[in-house]
Parts: sequence; structure tokens; C-alpha cells
Amino acid sequence: MMRKIDLREHTDSRPYPLSDAERDTLREIRHFSVTHAEVDSESATYTLNPGSTVGAIEIGDLSVLIEPKMPIAQLLSMACYAMSKFKPQDELFDFPSNYALPDALALALASAARRAFSRGLLHGYRTEEEALQTVRGRIRFDDQIRRRFGIPLPVEVRYDEFTDDVLANRLVKAAIYALARMRLRSSDARRRLARIAAMLENVSLVEFPPKNVPKIAFDRLNSHYREVVTLSRLVLERNAYESERGEIRASGFLMDMNAVFQEFVTEALRESLGVSDRTLRDDKNLPRGVYLDKADKIRLEPDLSWWDGSACLFVGDAKYKRISESGGIPNADVYQLLAYATALDLPGGLLIYAEGEADAAVHRVRYAGKRLEVAALDLSGGLDEVLGRVNHLAEKIGNLRFDALVRRTLSVPRLPQPPASTMMSAMTSLDEVLADFEARGVGLRSADNLTREELYDEAINGPDAIRDA
Repeated sequence: MMRKIDLREHTDSRPYPLSDAERDTLREIRHFSVTHAEVDSESATYTLNPGSTVGAIEIGDLSVLIEPKMPIAQLLSMACYAMSKFKPQDELFDFPSNYALPDALALALASAARRAFSRGLLHGYRTEEEALQTVRGRIRFDDQIRRRFGIPLPVEVRYDEFTDDVLANRLVKAAIYALARMRLRSSDARRRLARIAAMLENVSLVEFPPKNVPKIAFDRLNSHYREVVTLSRLVLERNAYESERGEIRASGFLMDMNAVFQEFVTEALRESLGVSDRTLRDDKNLPRGVYLDKADKIRLEPDLSWWDGSACLFVGDAKYKRISESGGIPNADVYQLLAYATALDLPGGLLIYAEGEADAAVHRVRYAGKRLEVAALDLSGGLDEVLGRVNHLAEKIGNLRFDALVRRTLSVPRLPQPPASTMMSAMTSLDEVLADFEARGVGLRSADNLTREELYDEAINGPDAIRDA
């Protein structure tokens, strides 16, 4: 008989009895906390806290479901957007709010597949190489001579087959089978998946490595597949948990909310700022190593950074972590951002939290002259509402980048009175920077309300120059 445990993100559970294998398997999951509660004559009991992990995992006859704090429809919308800048239709997630994440995803995938397949399965040409009794396509003479030694039949040929066994359909079928292998609690979800699987009977079942799920380029011929392919790739990339302890096998569909939040914020900011992943980079795509010390021993990997060639003009971090009950952001997060700004020689940086985890603030670091900003992103409401709030974060990034750009553009030796030629050259460069930002529609230092002359004076003589004037 299947045992069921229902948990909630970042919440301690009541004590549950677990075997040693079940306990050790849960402890292997990142962010998952398993705390010993008490021991009785039969079995040990443990308090569970999944941290930022959500989804489902099955360990032998134990089924563990982890509910996210935000609505599942909103979570899936954010994950889809982070993956391919795709905004799912609202009716795609028209399911009861109490459904578990795997069941909800199965229903969404079946609904998207039904809409995509309503125009018929996608077909395409696939190159095949075979040995046939008749000539089809082109004869591979080199292979014919090498393998057949003059024997006329069979003939080694190469031809293009018009088939529905194409990559897009293979991704959908692989995702359906990945979800079907789990013990979905919804009979409706199981029934709908079986119906879609039957439609893909002639499509090959392929195993895709979670870290290497192929992408598909969409055009007018296959754009109606974007929804179902995006959800399929989400299933295949997240359905990666596998573990085995003796006779106990574990598998599951797990999502790290830290990663989902970071990926969503990064992709949404790129879209808002109108830049590519070669300009606004994440921690896995830095153009060069970032080190805090001169010996290059202490390596840093900021979540967000804006690069102009080899020069970094902005740095930030996205945090979906739970803040302690005492309030206030952890000092470690501020120290981390200060280290980023120092290592990259920037005037400041930005910490982005999910709203409810931190309040907006600005910290000016003594003696270092660094401005560390904290912003909160409200994730409630529809996806379009959240993306609208991201635009405010984009303005903050624009201001911080502007500070860095101006300081570097106007970096001249500190003189009691800068020469007139230097003044004119600096102001001309500043005008170019202003024009660039106005073209992007990004606000410039609106909070400080500084004029161009004041920005120049600050860049030349430091931030205290304006305050002392």
C-alpha cells in the first residue's frame, strides 16, 4: 500500500516514521532537511522541511508531495517564461487549485498537446540510411562497394522520409512517459496522458538527458507546437531525480524555487532591457573569471552581471531564500554583494528578493563608497503583472549601470580644477551615455534627481562633492 506524505515549501512537517533508506534518500535532496524527532519501539520518526524544493518524489512505496507557496499555475507560467520567453495561455492551467504539481503539469501538458494536435501531428523530413531491395533516393556507392563487394542487392541508399517521427513529437512523447511513470493521484490526469500517448504511437520513444534536452527553433510552420514543446522540455529538464539504495529505488519531479526565481528574473530583465544573454549574463555564462583577490584564489559567481565586452558595468544577485523571523536580510547576502562590487570595481550593486522575504532598502558602505540596493519583486497576480513590475527593477539596473559607465567615462586624475578641454570631452561623453539610455526608455537616477553637471562633479570628486556643495 502506498504511504503518502504532503509537505509545504519552507515549512516544518509533523513527525513521520521513515526507514533508514527513506531518510537517507530525502537527505540527498538539495535544501531538504530531515530532523530526528523521537524513537519508539518500532521505528524512528523525523520532522521534514523541503526548503525551497517543490514537486514530488517516490521512494519505494512512499510518495512525498511538496506544495509551493505560490499558486501552481503561476509557478508553471514563470518556469515556461524562464525557459523560452513563452507566455502560456491562462486556460492552459485551468485545473483545481488543490492539485499536486505533477498532476497539474500532466493536465497542462495534455491540454497543450490536444490543442497542438488538433491540426494534425507535425510532420517533417528525416534523412534515413538503409539497405533496401529496391533503389530509393540516392545510392551510397562507397558503402555499397565496401560492404557488398559487388553484390547488387540489397542496395545501400540514403533518402528523406516525410514522417511524424520528428524531434518535436519525440519530446512530447518522452515527457508524457516521464510523467506517466509517476504515481499521479489524479485519475483524470492519467486518462488524458494515455489518450495523448496513443496519438503518438508511431513516434519513437527517446530518452533525453535532463541536462541536454534539445531546443527547437520555431517558425510559422511549427509555432502552434511552442506551448506543448515548452512544457515537455520543462518536464524533461526537471524530471531528473534518480536514486537507488539497495532494493529501494527513488525517482521524482523536483523544482528548486531558487533556480526558477533566478532564471525567471534574468530572462525577464533581458527582455525588459532589450539585451541578449551575451550582455546580461547569469552565473553560468560569465565571459571571464571574477576573483576577489589578486592571486585569483577566491572565485565569485554573481547571478546577474552586465558586460560590455570584457568590462562589467553592473552586478546583482537574485534570492528566493526565506528570511529569518527576526527580520532584515542576512548580513551574508550583503557581504556577498559588496564582494562582487569590489572585485568588479563597481560603484554598487542590486539584491533582488521575492516580495515578502525582504523590504526595499539602500545601504551606503562606509569608506568604500559603495551603494548596495535591495529590491523586492512581487510575484502575485498574473504573469503580465509580474513582468510589469520587473520593469521597475530594470530601471534600477539602468541607474547602476549608468553610474558605472559615467565614472569610467569621466575617469581622469583628480585635479583642483580640471582643464577646460577635459571638461568639454567629459560632457560630450556624458551626453552620449544619456542619449543611449533615453533611447532604451530607462530612467536615469530619478531617485537622486541629479543634473548632468552634478553627475560629472560626483564622478570627478566623489559622491561627497555634491553633499558638501
